[in-house]
Amino acid sequence: MRTDPPVHWAAHARRPVVVATVAIVAAVAMLAGCTSSPPSLNAPEGDVTETTTPSPPDPAELAAEVVGRLSDEELVGQVLMPSVSLASDPEDAAALVREYRLGGVVVMGNVEQQRGGSATHVRALTDAMREAAAEFGAEPGIPNLLTATDQEYGWVTRSTSGMVQLPSAMAFGAAARPDLTEAAWRGAGGELLAAGINVDFAPDADVLGPPNNYVIGSRSYGSDPAVAAEQVAAAVRGLQSAGVAATIKHFPGHGKTSVNSHVALPVLSQSREELERHDLFPFRAGIDAGAWLVMSGHLDVRALDRGVPASFSSDVLIDLLRDELGFTGVVVSDALNMEPARRWPPGEAAVRALVAGNDLLLMPPNLAAARKGLLDGLADGSLPRERLREAVLRVLTLKFRLAAFDAPDPSRVDLPENWEAARAVAAAAVTVLAGSCSGPLVGDRVRITTSAGRSQQASWLAEALAAHGITAGADGDVVHLVGYGDGSSDLSARAAVTVAMDTPYVLASARSPVRIATYSSTEVAMQALADVLAGAAPAPGRSPVAVNGLPDSACAG
Repeated sequence: MRTDPPVHWAAHARRPVVVATVAIVAAVAMLAGCTSSPPSLNAPEGDVTETTTPSPPDPAELAAEVVGRLSDEELVGQVLMPSVSLASDPEDAAALVREYRLGGVVVMGNVEQQRGGSATHVRALTDAMREAAAEFGAEPGIPNLLTATDQEYGWVTRSTSGMVQLPSAMAFGAAARPDLTEAAWRGAGGELLAAGINVDFAPDADVLGPPNNYVIGSRSYGSDPAVAAEQVAAAVRGLQSAGVAATIKHFPGHGKTSVNSHVALPVLSQSREELERHDLFPFRAGIDAGAWLVMSGHLDVRALDRGVPASFSSDVLIDLLRDELGFTGVVVSDALNMEPARRWPPGEAAVRALVAGNDLLLMPPNLAAARKGLLDGLADGSLPRERLREAVLRVLTLKFRLAAFDAPDPSRVDLPENWEAARAVAAAAVTVLAGSCSGPLVGDRVRITTSAGRSQQASWLAEALAAHGITAGADGDVVHLVGYGDGSSDLSARAAVTVAMDTPYVLASARSPVRIATYSSTEVAMQALADVLAGAAPAPGRSPVAVNGLPDSACAG
């Protein structure tokens, strides 16, 4: 374990500010894609026809203008992203933004459990904070506070009703339809923006590997790097076309671990060649698709920087991510209140994370101590001013990019067209891993059984089956639902059909003649399941992970 301050960034000190700034400006200019036409040369003198189309302001140039006018306190504030609870009073949240001159916040908590549970409440909270952020920073000012959340869908979802619910990442992997993926994420992104969220910590770019990874699980698109790559790229395009910045995570890959990085430091033992061939593939695809953020993972990548979390390693974040993969956007650390980041006091951890190559520091365990550590680092030289200014330049460039998108009215959520996009993915994902592929898979009466806490899914399935003339009651073919956290002890020996609503691994232990994976437990997943059980729709999905003793599909051609 390193005990001395990280010094790798200093070795690059001639490059970061100048070259990174040029790279960002060039990238934004390419994205703008606007040109100006000269005046007509045939117009009579004194009567020139104006045909010039003004180019939109360059976000990187605007950011560079602002950076030079910020105080030390404002520079430091721009790289801090603490959490704000959905239960917070908007005025209190705004006061926090003012006090620390914050560059961003991550909104935490379950929407349904807080203050009415609506997108309108979330928008009121984020609007109050955004108005507070506009009060500081010299003209033209600091635009558009970054308001983030981790709405991955599946079992990492902050809003579970009142807004469209997409299937889990693994369901998208089973469907393997990037066109549907992009459309679904575009709709979901629009609803997030309507609620005031402009940064989503999604999609998850981790590729699963054996043994079964229950830490990431259905948050991943699967174990095939190529499938994951095309899904990550499609999700990035969809989100960002709606005005929400996508964040690919957890760099350089959390998929081959069995340790939860919230509680300990996972070790990645694969070789550099294996990382390139497997783990890095979706990250490259996400970067090529234009992802505006990458989240660094608390991972001990032995082939790159043994014993040092990747989130604190310049070997990983500068040499690999910046220099080799060519990423020019914002690097946000995984939460600094997680155990691997607590080996240092909050102030020291903040300095180390920034010097290593992060641009945004997510959820420091003590916000005041983190700010003080950064200000002290500027004073004593342990935090080079050029490194801080480089980070703030990237953060402000992202803000100016996002400022070009107008947030929809908060009523523009829960839209039918977005649910249709989600339903198309759910239908394409349903996979029969064992059993018949034609005709109804159950009779006209079924009994739906579940483990504890699945009554909503049972109700949705019963309602959807009723539309096909199939009655759910106390007798009939047993359809048993298993979900997130369930194992082989939650299986039913009497089930005619066992349905895995999360990862499909548990189906290897089931004894049902029919075994189906939906990978999700949303309402549209239950509707798609009902269509397959009734014989009204095929099951076109393929399991994106290997299930012991079963094919990836018993039905897909």
